[in-house]
Amino acid sequence: MLVTAAAPKHLVLYDDGCPLCTFQMKLLTWLDWFHKIELIPVSDARAHQVAPSVDREQLLEAIHCVSSKGRIYRGARAIRFLGFRMPLLAPLALFLWIPGVIWIAEKIYMWVS
Repeated sequence: MLVTAAAPKHLVLYDDGCPLCTFQMKLLTWLDWFHKIELIPVSDARAHQVAPSVDREQLLEAIHCVSSKGRIYRGARAIRFLGFRMPLLAPLALFLWIPGVIWIAEKIYMWVS
């Protein structure tokens, strides 16, 4: 029997006190067919360990994704990053790469959050 190590996951930090954020995480869990992400609520002590350069207030303002390579994506950029790892979100991720769209998406994201 061959035993292989699991590939490192992308860590998604979110505000578990926010109903909209919690709903988004349930949706991401459903869309994560290949088990590429791990959700970490901001209330979990690991959140600060995973992203020590991001303070708690910033974590509460928007979701953050820490890639398996350590790069941190915030808000709409996190959605774009995750979109390429989930087949049903790939069209959205492609749309967010059109020049200027991510800027608009960030403004909308901050308005909603």
